[in-house]
Amino acid sequence: MKEDFLHYIWRHQYFDKSEVATTDGEPVQVIRTGYYNTEAGPDFKEAIIKIGEVEWSGSVEVHLKASDWQRHQHHTDSKYDQVVLHVVWEADKPVYRQDGSLIPVFELQGRVDLQLVHRYQQLQQAQNAIPCAAFWPSVPEVTKIAMMERALVERLELKGEEVLQTYQSTGNDWEQTAYYTLLRSFGFKTNQLAFEQLAKALPFKVVRQHVASQFQLEALLFGQAGFLTDPADDYAVQLAKEYTFLAHKYKLQPMPPHQWNFLRMRPGNFPTVRLAQLAAVLHKRSSLFTTLLELDTVKAYEALFRAQVSEYWQQHYMLGRETKSKQLSMGKSSAQNLVINVAVPLLVAYANHTGNRQYQEKAISLLEGLKEESNKYTRLYEELGWEAKSAADNQAALGLFRFYCEPVNCMQCGIGNKIMRQRAS
Repeated sequence: MKEDFLHYIWRHQYFDKSEVATTDGEPVQVIRTGYYNTEAGPDFKEAIIKIGEVEWSGSVEVHLKASDWQRHQHHTDSKYDQVVLHVVWEADKPVYRQDGSLIPVFELQGRVDLQLVHRYQQLQQAQNAIPCAAFWPSVPEVTKIAMMERALVERLELKGEEVLQTYQSTGNDWEQTAYYTLLRSFGFKTNQLAFEQLAKALPFKVVRQHVASQFQLEALLFGQAGFLTDPADDYAVQLAKEYTFLAHKYKLQPMPPHQWNFLRMRPGNFPTVRLAQLAAVLHKRSSLFTTLLELDTVKAYEALFRAQVSEYWQQHYMLGRETKSKQLSMGKSSAQNLVINVAVPLLVAYANHTGNRQYQEKAISLLEGLKEESNKYTRLYEELGWEAKSAADNQAALGLFRFYCEPVNCMQCGIGNKIMRQRAS
């Protein structure tokens, strides 16, 4: 048993309420359970509890054992001095506040329906990747939809928060933030760290000075990536010459080329090809953030990310290595991946920063307009009969799995709550 189950029991008051009393025999009347606190401090704040003839206003702390009070060092933390009732499963010892006063204890053991405990244990001990798989058919569709929508918003909020952290680390520079977010995602999974390093080694304030020239952008990107130390053909020599000039001008130091991964990749996904595609995206865009903020359709964003590469890179996949098939731009699925991982998080972050919810609505609209292929997470729910119809559904499934199903956080999940309430009722 975990404390989240006891939080659930207390919040919904799912226990035998006959002759409720403290372990000292004082009658207890719960007037207000308090609001659930997810920050530091007691579990429930602003509760109103009548103990004996006295009505108390304060906090409620919940533990499996009363002795957890000392184990968690609450007896030395002033935030817990306002606790008026200690709710526990097992009252194994008396506990005291910092000033030495005894804290009233209410023991739940013996007051909770054992079938409700059994249902909780079934969820916690389930062998399925989705703990509630066995109960899924009994849950109303509206509950599933509502929880998926909640998981989507929570996932977007997390992504937005990551962007805001980048924003703060760049000295509140939205352009550098957009540039970093773009490069981080341009590496996809295999070269994400290398592209992150490139974003730090080559700031956008330098890049934006040369967006008018795709050639200069390639010189900066390939030079800083460390690919021009040993030019493989005439074009590479030209890039190296231009990079030498620009590196001296901006005092740039190239990255070690060994950070880039080519293993087990198709030529179209090589980091060299991605750098050429990145140069095409940046070309003629001195305000990257404004561009990413103002486009208004999935097709417009796809067109941005699928900008045509330079003539050289239409025929090469590495410097000095020609390709048999012409490469004009990034593939559609990769472009859609960037819409999801670049445009959407930036829009959510800006919505949170400005308080303008229209940007978040726009982000969700973009996701709803994308038909993303099923992945291992959506398939887990599809096997239970749920259908993903858009990238929004995929992101919702991913959020539900990572925030709730994977950590078996059923008591905080609307679906898990519904399953428990079915038994409690």
